[in-house]
Amino acid sequence: MKKIVSLLLVALMLVTCFSLVACGDSEPKVKIIEVQLTQEEYAFVIKEGNTALKNDMNAFLAEIKESGEFQDIVDKYFKGEGEKVGYTVAGSGTSNTEGKFVVVTNCPFEPFEYLGTDGKIYGVDIEIAAAYAKSRNLELVIKNLPEFDSIFSEVDAGYADIGMAGITVSADREAVYDFTSTYYNASQKIIVAADNTAFDNCKTAADVEKVIEGLSKNTKFGYQNGTTGGMYVEGNEDWGYSGFANLDGKGYATALDAVNDLVNGNLYAVVVDEAPGNAIVKAINGD
Repeated sequence: MKKIVSLLLVALMLVTCFSLVACGDSEPKVKIIEVQLTQEEYAFVIKEGNTALKNDMNAFLAEIKESGEFQDIVDKYFKGEGEKVGYTVAGSGTSNTEGKFVVVTNCPFEPFEYLGTDGKIYGVDIEIAAAYAKSRNLELVIKNLPEFDSIFSEVDAGYADIGMAGITVSADREAVYDFTSTYYNASQKIIVAADNTAFDNCKTAADVEKVIEGLSKNTKFGYQNGTTGGMYVEGNEDWGYSGFANLDGKGYATALDAVNDLVNGNLYAVVVDEAPGNAIVKAINGD
């Protein structure tokens, strides 16, 4: 009799478990709105006047695109094809020395650069940097800076050869720094809470902006400091963004920090680069 009762209890537990949508599974917390708000070009930033490195990196990018190596790297991080390679992060005090290729970046910005559970740094930009250093017989040195904006000052001061961090090219940046040729076309998208239906019928950027303009005054939008997302929310004349008068923008050290604050109920939405946004949503939802 005890055995029969035990079996009945197990069966009841299994039924209950599946009725709750897979025992232990949780509902999605956030979602990304599948409308591209901007069209941008990513390139690597170099100190103004360093034409030797600029020309050599452009030649290298052309080489790996022609050979297929560039596409292989992209496929690793966008499609999960191939083995990802991690690299050691150097101390923040490391500066340029002969025989080294010093790169500054800002994590997390997956799939372009992020820290793995092993403490090493991975990503599209990182593997391009490693491939370049190897091809030129240079020692790769990667510095992960806590703030995105610091990349430009480090390069300008000569503390790094190059900035590689999903950097958008703009006229005002080109007036101060040199950039390599474009290696990736990007866009901004919006992340909201999973139960937010305000943007569900949007098909174009104009549709999204109409919804934003109809939101109440002081609606809180997050973004990563120093990125296009902030310029889109706050407005930037040089970049051609008028901003939104009804929004209360808040900057964060990383886009992940912003989305975590969204999950905590402190933001209405986050504006972020498309590829990192997809990675963040996947990670937070546990997909």
